[in-house]
Amino acid sequence: MNVVSTISLVVSVLALAISGLTAWLTLLRRGTVLMTQPTVIFFGPDGGSTEDSPRMKVFLRTLLYATSKRGCIIESIYIRLRRGETSQTFNIRVYGDKDHLNRGSGLHVPESGVATNHHFLLPADGTAFSFLHGSYKVEVFASIVGENGPRLLHEVDLELNGQEAEALKSGTRGVYFDWGPEAGKYHNHIDVRYESDIPDFIRGIMQ
Repeated sequence: MNVVSTISLVVSVLALAISGLTAWLTLLRRGTVLMTQPTVIFFGPDGGSTEDSPRMKVFLRTLLYATSKRGCIIESIYIRLRRGETSQTFNIRVYGDKDHLNRGSGLHVPESGVATNHHFLLPADGTAFSFLHGSYKVEVFASIVGENGPRLLHEVDLELNGQEAEALKSGTRGVYFDWGPEAGKYHNHIDVRYESDIPDFIRGIMQ
């Protein structure tokens, strides 16, 4: 084999290897879903509740993105809220912006990501949850097509003081946690909640 033939063979092998790598990265590699630091988290009542004791929810805004070119499909997302030995799952999710909200279902997450609002409510089986003074851990889980079991996407430690916990008992006020990138922590403030962001037609299928 002469030098020219050898060089041609090496170039062909390299081209084949690059083509294979490109195909794997773009078509075959499954990847997974990751989540950015939520810019805002909310604890409090959903204002549209007609019950004597308003249904509590956890709201957050974040970016979900895939680590593969072809993206990933999320079957469901839910939150587990921990306070000491107490653990509560908020498994009903409504997502989207205020003018276009959807009841949680399958969601395709591309490599470029999906930034949206997520409302997590308690099960519609009479489950009640009280936000008390103390330390909380918010854990966000997602069931991703092709993966075995839910994946922990993110966890956040938050603190409710006595004044904030008392405000939450009113049923009309909630607590916002706004992320401060320079301080590297969340800043709390109490706000009034009178109206729900969730449309009545979506609320009807949640019952």
